[in-house]
Amino acid sequence: MLRHRIEAILGFPVEEWTPVQRGYTATKRYVARSGSRSAFLKIGTSPITAGMVNREIGVYRSLAAPFMPNFIGASADPAEPILVIEDLSSAEWPPPWSTRVLSDVLERINEMHRTASALEIRTLLYDERKAGWPTVARDPGPFLSTGLASREWLEKSLLTLIDAEESCQLNGSSVTHLDLRSDNICIQNGRVKFVDWAEAGTGNGAVDMGFFLPSLAFEGGPNPDEIMPSAPEIAALISGFFAARAGLPTIPDAPFVRRVQLQQLSTALPWAQRALKLPSVS
Repeated sequence: MLRHRIEAILGFPVEEWTPVQRGYTATKRYVARSGSRSAFLKIGTSPITAGMVNREIGVYRSLAAPFMPNFIGASADPAEPILVIEDLSSAEWPPPWSTRVLSDVLERINEMHRTASALEIRTLLYDERKAGWPTVARDPGPFLSTGLASREWLEKSLLTLIDAEESCQLNGSSVTHLDLRSDNICIQNGRVKFVDWAEAGTGNGAVDMGFFLPSLAFEGGPNPDEIMPSAPEIAALISGFFAARAGLPTIPDAPFVRRVQLQQLSTALPWAQRALKLPSVS
């Protein structure tokens, strides 16, 4: 049944299935081939991943842009949705971050943010705004378990971090991806494209850029404040997002997410410390 649904979307019988080992969730990913034709498939396998794939299908049906992969087709389903896009196996996937690649990616992000959004206002991330530094204040244990800062530092810095985070403007009219990391960025035939659109929506492009910068720094790129200087409220929001999550238990359907959040916190926290002139993180 699943194969029939996939081949109906593709319009050709599949001769070869190649599993793709990318991503941080239990979503199934394949490249399907028949002769010279190929496509990338993403299939939801659980309530969480099915919800993510269905949301991504909705984005592709609402928006087509040069910074997105070519949309081939989809089959929305509560239990086992299927998304089919162009095969990007031959694309260049950073890191490493050369000056050229980084410049092209930043310009592409800015182009995306200049695009008027036809998407709904994504509230999943923003509704969880309370799960930032205010959450750390209520229960500092998970954050302190990361070992990235001491209790003394937290006590001295917390009120400043909360005030700055609450001042961050979330609303906007830009297309925002909200999951920009190197594993979701590639260069195909000289053109930068972003993949994994499940969290996309309408919002503040500066916040979207802010979420990208800690992962860039972790992978050897410039520090966030070299690209986004004078943005203490964004540094507070981003660091708070990861501070409230990185030390939590593993997510069964996404077992690598906490590791990635910890990596991003390790560069977002010093960004907030510098931007807000807090005591040195210790």
